[in-house]
Amino acid sequence: MPDRRPNAQRTRETRGRILWAARQLFAEKGYAAASTPAIVASAKVTRGALYHHFPDKAAVFAGVVNAELADVALRMSKASLANRDPVEQLILGGEAYVIAMAEPGRRRILLVEGAVVLGPDRIEALRGQHLKTRLESGLRQIVAAGIVPDLPVAPLADLLAALFDRVALTAERETFQGYRLALRALIGGLKAPAPAPGDFVLG
Repeated sequence: MPDRRPNAQRTRETRGRILWAARQLFAEKGYAAASTPAIVASAKVTRGALYHHFPDKAAVFAGVVNAELADVALRMSKASLANRDPVEQLILGGEAYVIAMAEPGRRRILLVEGAVVLGPDRIEALRGQHLKTRLESGLRQIVAAGIVPDLPVAPLADLLAALFDRVALTAERETFQGYRLALRALIGGLKAPAPAPGDFVLG
């Protein structure tokens, strides 16, 4: 019986199978050990189909990274909508990030191998597209509303992103509650008066 699905649907489904299979292999074995023949076999597609959608294994990995970051960003957005207070939204988004990063294999793909495989500039561009722009937007909102002092948004976003990554790398189920309390205290502390520029002297 002929396949009557539209070409666009077949393309999406094939690409999705490749990315799903690759994600499982990258998470389990790591990028270097996950061969393209193994991806093809797991996805149940031909080698030609894989190379029709992706020029090489690095492109498949980039597709997996992009999909993983999109899922993390979606979870952060949904969590933030649970509260109208902008600072609480920032806290809830950070908590959702840490929880989302606990998905098996996700830390390995995004925080360990991402920069090695794609290079630091590419992984930061992808993270910026999905995560940092949202973080900066939230920070601009609370600064513009006068909820927190008029702090420079870009450096603050960098520091918070590094904080979230550190928690994501180290927090386990049994220790997450302690990290959660610490995150709330640190982010809530943004409401304190900002230090004067002269308070810090480098030298």
